[in-house]
Amino acid sequence: MGHVHAGSGGPVAILYSQKCRTGFAQGKGKSLMAYENILVERLEGRVGLVRLNRPKALNALNAQLMRELADALHELDRDDAIGCLVLTGNDRAFAAGADIKEMAEASAIDMLNRDNIAQWDRLAALRKPLIAAVSGWCLGGGLELAMICDMIVASESARFGQPEITIGIMPGAGGTQRLTRAVGKAIAMEMILNNRNLSADEAARFGLVNRVVPPEIYLDETLKLAREIASRAPIAVRLAKEAINKAFENTLAEGIATERRNFYFLFATEDQKEGMAAFIAKRDPQWKGR
Repeated sequence: MGHVHAGSGGPVAILYSQKCRTGFAQGKGKSLMAYENILVERLEGRVGLVRLNRPKALNALNAQLMRELADALHELDRDDAIGCLVLTGNDRAFAAGADIKEMAEASAIDMLNRDNIAQWDRLAALRKPLIAAVSGWCLGGGLELAMICDMIVASESARFGQPEITIGIMPGAGGTQRLTRAVGKAIAMEMILNNRNLSADEAARFGLVNRVVPPEIYLDETLKLAREIASRAPIAVRLAKEAINKAFENTLAEGIATERRNFYFLFATEDQKEGMAAFIAKRDPQWKGR
């Protein structure tokens, strides 16, 4: 068993050592291979669902979980039958942070050689849209993980924070950069330097999440959004996601150049011809993904 180290803003870190094999994902969807720390399903509507599954540890992100997560999401990303990805935890926690037990005695060289944060980079490279469905605690590495996603749907119970400062460190998987871009410098400073947590409503007001819904429907609402996106032209969705991300990585001129290149490229696809023909004929398009 593990225990919660509580700070002024809630759980800061989870110390958890017991491993439990979850086996195959249960439910309506078709399961992928078994993992120890996540559950994976292919659902109707071309949606791939991944659940973080360390409930006793509030889904603390250890190295094995992150490897499994990156592997599973990349497998779904390569699957032509999947159009959108959803990542969630459970009602109590999306993820309450990194597994501090793994890092407590590590040296700088240990951390460099392990390079566990490289798994976050793998997630950032996903081509298909990834939506986080967040309920309960979303702290530290959990918030960094949610922010790698392209959209966040939050339960009214969700709480967002970067409490690393309370254990003598700082965010290391993109938190200082993505959070600042999402909520602005002043709020990011307070969250990271002084462990301020945001409620779901505050997170929506500051632009961190897309929408806030009641706890009993947060996953259903996320899956509904994912199915709507998955019903769009696949290549257009992929290239539009790429262009939007470039807005945060490049200058305006470089971003516009990417947008224009992707826009022109879509006129080489069958889906563009089908989409415009369907519009003119006033019928639903039949996408082929090519």
